[in-house]
Amino acid sequence: MSGRLESKVAIITGGASGMGLATVRRFLQEGASVVVGDLNAENGRAVLEELNAEGYEGKVRFTVTDVSIEDDVAAMTELAVDSFGRLDVVFNNAGIGGAFGPITEIEVDDWDATFHILVRSVFLGTKHAARVMLNQGEGGSIINTASIAGMGGGAGPQAYSAAKAAVVSLSKTTAIELAGSEIRVNAICPGVIFTPLMHSGNEEQAEEVISEIQPLPKRGEGSDIAGMALFLASDDSLFVTGQEHIVDGGLLASGPRMLGRMHNSRNLHRMAGMAYGSSGQTATYRRL
Repeated sequence: MSGRLESKVAIITGGASGMGLATVRRFLQEGASVVVGDLNAENGRAVLEELNAEGYEGKVRFTVTDVSIEDDVAAMTELAVDSFGRLDVVFNNAGIGGAFGPITEIEVDDWDATFHILVRSVFLGTKHAARVMLNQGEGGSIINTASIAGMGGGAGPQAYSAAKAAVVSLSKTTAIELAGSEIRVNAICPGVIFTPLMHSGNEEQAEEVISEIQPLPKRGEGSDIAGMALFLASDDSLFVTGQEHIVDGGLLASGPRMLGRMHNSRNLHRMAGMAYGSSGQTATYRRL
């Protein structure tokens, strides 16, 4: 029985850890060939070696990629086409936590750096993916990691929230632009996602945070995001574009309950300060 992504070629950024790595594994299991782009060379090469040993040799490539640099994104896209002959799916997932603190204290350079990674990267990934997909003339799927923080006030730090709102808007506008060529563009909006990249002893605190703010008792895992990404990458979503797909355990639906508890959760504030996004360097929650 063939997988849902059989013969498809995908690029996944931030693919050496967390949600990205979970999606790399799921895509490979479903028959895709995958190019992993990540800034962390050590993690990326270790992941490549591990995946090759698991039987995916020849189906996966890794390239060191700074998603905010156009030459890097162009080279990553070219690697996919050169290695596998085409490009069907791009998951613009790499990110950082970004500037954090009171609006009166955030440095301009930190604010700009947050947008540089979180928004510019999606623009570049979409630009170069669309060029290839338009040339192929067979449609495609572009998936962008946004956040519930970009969907309402009070759900996250200012720079991060504003950047993720921009990702949602960019996803919608490019979806309309590319729809005539059957290129679908969608955003995934995670809530609190636990990505144990290293064993740093924060798991108990993580469970406490969940109990404070999230309706579903299950903690969010990278595999939950991978499942949504699989749907959007596959032919099951051929009539789905320009949407934000919320994967948050009911957080956003809980409205004032969620916002109030997040505002009052000191544990969440501490953990948000430690988080580094989908390409992070520690075991903690991904920012909302």
